[in-house]
Amino acid sequence: MVPAIFGVSGLALSADERAFFRDADPAGYILFGRNIESRAQVRALTEDLRAIHGRERLFVCIDQEGGRVARMKPPVWPAYPTGEAFDRLYELAPASAIEAARCNAQALGLDLAEVGITVDCYPSIDVRRPGAHDVIGDRAFGSEPMRVAALGRAALDGLARAGMTGCIKHIPGHGRAMADSHKELPTVAAGEDELEEDLRPFRSLSHARVGMTAHVRYTAWDGQNPGTLSPFVVGEVIRRRIGFDGLLLTDDLDMQALQGSVPEHAARALAAGCDIALNCWAKMDDMVGIAKACPTMPERTAQRLAHALDLPPPTDAAQAELAAKRDALLALAA
Repeated sequence: MVPAIFGVSGLALSADERAFFRDADPAGYILFGRNIESRAQVRALTEDLRAIHGRERLFVCIDQEGGRVARMKPPVWPAYPTGEAFDRLYELAPASAIEAARCNAQALGLDLAEVGITVDCYPSIDVRRPGAHDVIGDRAFGSEPMRVAALGRAALDGLARAGMTGCIKHIPGHGRAMADSHKELPTVAAGEDELEEDLRPFRSLSHARVGMTAHVRYTAWDGQNPGTLSPFVVGEVIRRRIGFDGLLLTDDLDMQALQGSVPEHAARALAAGCDIALNCWAKMDDMVGIAKACPTMPERTAQRLAHALDLPPPTDAAQAELAAKRDALLALAA
């Protein structure tokens, strides 16, 4: 199995994609808006991917957070609130905010489970910092680390109740970045004590089954490499100081924060200690290059991948009731 997650180019697999995916046997897939049209269509696509590999528990992920980060959109799917909405409620009623975040994530997770998605790249537990670039912004659960951790834990719990695996991001923290890593490499010059604050939510949720790195350079830790490509950040900061032992994905390797070819990024990220190279844009040349550049999946990564997908059955719940409870609680802070 290739330790990579690949994108799909359209609403259904092309003949070339089907043949390549069968031969390469990647760890999983990621879906975007270009892959989303209707409930029946998305379900057919994920079933097709499963049929290629014969794996019922297949890693199929999506970025479905709520607010501006939502690949499945109205009118087919409901809209979901931003992290900031739960932060506002927490200011008034912490227990209500935690319950609202849990109900929200469970309702959202039911949408994903219905169409065969197994992993949501959510929650973002970056700590929001004043004056930073708004690439995180209202996606964050706030600027107080333990509040972020409490709401992030509720989101993970809600997803799990829907039979869904959550993914904490962007380890070890994107909240201080003054640039959008989709477009350029942010450099964070904060010292160790300041960065320690950003680590606190990730340390509190280090039990999460899946995490995603940040394409951010932290001068206090590695003045040359972004976190995704830094052996020190991955090995010392993420694995040892944070204590995260789950499946570690890179952020998308086609983002402009990284310079060089996508297959080179994949090889470097895996060498730095990441488990899985994430490549979102379904460019066949890049995917073929990654498959050639990546070593065979190590046994430890295979174990982490299996654990990420080994969730209990979802609990019985009515999505409409979950959403109504969430909305009633959020109305307290309106």
